[in-house]
Amino acid sequence: MSTIVVALLVFLTIHGASGISPRCQCLFKEKRPIGRFISTVEIYPANSYCKSAEIIATLKKEGQKICLDPNAPWVKQVLKSKKIT
Repeated sequence: MSTIVVALLVFLTIHGASGISPRCQCLFKEKRPIGRFISTVEIYPANSYCKSAEIIATLKKEGQKICLDPNAPWVKQVLKSKKIT
C-alpha cells in the first residue's frame, strides 16, 4: 500500500510542478486581424502535450486571452512589432 502512495506522490509532483496543462491550450485560433486590441503576447513552445507552439494574446479592454494563428501574416507582424521571436 505505501509503495502505491509513494508512486502516486512522485507522479503528482512531476506532473503538477511543471505548471503545463496536459493538453494544448489553443483549441481554436483567431485568423482575423485583431492586432490593435492586443495588450501582451505569450508564446508557449511545443512540448510533449502539444506538438505545435501556441501564441496567446491578452486583449487590452477585458483582459481576455485569445489564441492566435501562428501562420497568419498579421500575427507574424505583431510578433515582430512586439520584438517577440
